[in-house]
Amino acid sequence: MSESRKRFVVPSLVILLGITWLLNVLKIIPGVDWIWTVGLAAVGILTLVVGGLNKLTVVIGPFFMVTSVCSILRQTGRLEIDREVPILTIVLGCLLLLVQLVNLPPPEILKLEEDDK
Repeated sequence: MSESRKRFVVPSLVILLGITWLLNVLKIIPGVDWIWTVGLAAVGILTLVVGGLNKLTVVIGPFFMVTSVCSILRQTGRLEIDREVPILTIVLGCLLLLVQLVNLPPPEILKLEEDDK
């Protein structure tokens, strides 16, 4: 992601936090642990923004975002934990398969290790 787009990440996450907080206060989506849920989403978004698109970030970023959505559904009683874990396992498997099918570069940290050999 370009530097010009990266500068919008933190303000966007702050806006997202404010919206979720307001939804909780207005009792539109009550009883959700927003710190945990937004934290999961933020890890996913920041992984993609900071790490760019590579084999590692394409798995980790979306996985944490889906985990955030599942967390909201579980906390609002729309998804049981016994269904959440298999769903997340399937999502992880699909993301792992995706990076095998799409030609993405390896993460920088793995490139450095390969260069040392």
